[in-house]
Amino acid sequence: MERTAFMIYPQYFRGIYVASGIWQFMGYGAIIYLAALSSVDVQLYDAAVIDGCNRFQRVIHVTIPGIMPTIIIMMILRIGSMMSVGFEKIILLYNPSIYETSDVISSFVYRYGLLEGNYGYSTAVGLFNSVVNFTLLAITNKLSEKFTEVSLW
Repeated sequence: MERTAFMIYPQYFRGIYVASGIWQFMGYGAIIYLAALSSVDVQLYDAAVIDGCNRFQRVIHVTIPGIMPTIIIMMILRIGSMMSVGFEKIILLYNPSIYETSDVISSFVYRYGLLEGNYGYSTAVGLFNSVVNFTLLAITNKLSEKFTEVSLW
């Protein structure tokens, strides 16, 4: 097969970024959810088997409700950092041919603040990003507390 330089084509950037992000956080997520699964009471599974539940029904009626607080806390934390993608991985994958596809708020702040010396503008953009992140976090936390009684504070 012919070699293809995927990182010079903007249409491949999003797929590469998403796939590398899934691979990056898969181990961390597995540890968190395995720890949550170990806290589910085994007697609930036994009672479900006696009641005639198959494996899928046990997952739906025992496992997911048992780890729901962990799922909600992880969701709140991910929504709170939704706008903060982080510039480290973006900068490593960056090149001028894919700026229009790969530029996010963090890399924009990096380029304008450090590379172009426009500190005031990049600080304002970074502050706006932080305010939006905090607002999303507070709203999600309040909705979670209202509907599921699980929250960060």
